[in-house]
Amino acid sequence: MPERMQPGPVQEGDAIREAVCVDTRKIFDSCKDKDCIEDLRFYPTQESKCALDRAISVKAGKAELLYVYIDVEPVGFNRGFYTVDVRYYYRVTADAFVGAARPVEICGLCVFDKRVILFGSESSAKVFCSGADFAGMEEQMRRSSVPTAVVEVVDPIVLNMKLVDVCECRPCDCELTEIPPCICACFGCDLYFGGEGKRLYVSLGQFSIIRLERDTQLLMPVYDYCMPDKECACGGDDDPCEVFRHVQFPVDEFFPPNSISGIPECYREIKNCSLT
Repeated sequence: MPERMQPGPVQEGDAIREAVCVDTRKIFDSCKDKDCIEDLRFYPTQESKCALDRAISVKAGKAELLYVYIDVEPVGFNRGFYTVDVRYYYRVTADAFVGAARPVEICGLCVFDKRVILFGSESSAKVFCSGADFAGMEEQMRRSSVPTAVVEVVDPIVLNMKLVDVCECRPCDCELTEIPPCICACFGCDLYFGGEGKRLYVSLGQFSIIRLERDTQLLMPVYDYCMPDKECACGGDDDPCEVFRHVQFPVDEFFPPNSISGIPECYREIKNCSLT
């Protein structure tokens, strides 16, 4: 078994200068998901509610992820494992068609809850840092041994929208409570959470990566200091004509490609379909 590496200069090898101890977060477990979220209730703004009640149909717009709330709790029956409860807050826009007039843009909130179980190991160490105040000290001490959950997501894809009357709504369609003020502030006016009038249900496609991390110290090889090689460009003093001379002529914009190899992949699929 090789001798345990210690921090300090490394004698063997020309590339590695030394071994250093780095304080970082180690990923203990992670998962990725491709969620098809069907029939999320759309909570419109007060201004959008009037247009939604008079709408004949609705055209899908876009969805923007505003915030993700994360809560981590240990699993009682399996030591070292934790439940990660995630709540996604979306701002969804759509076009409501009212009679023969131009469509009216409506905006509202959608919420999606998700739970996963991941391995986060165990630790009884309590970590304190200088500069911390006493605000929230009790909560920090309670969760000092719990791993940190990280959620990486992109804005979802709007898959479908359904406009229904109240009589057609689901019997378990519960009302939302305790919306964070920062979420409500993103809409510019109050949201409507009542049950009267028409309702809109949204289906979203969401990609996400969830992982559990813990602070740890790792021994890393160091090759050299990170010294940039590129010189900083002077933005305001350069001659614009001189900068333009270094721009290559866009030949492809004037002459179409001679073979299918020059056509992007998405257009190749269209062309192949038309040939068949």
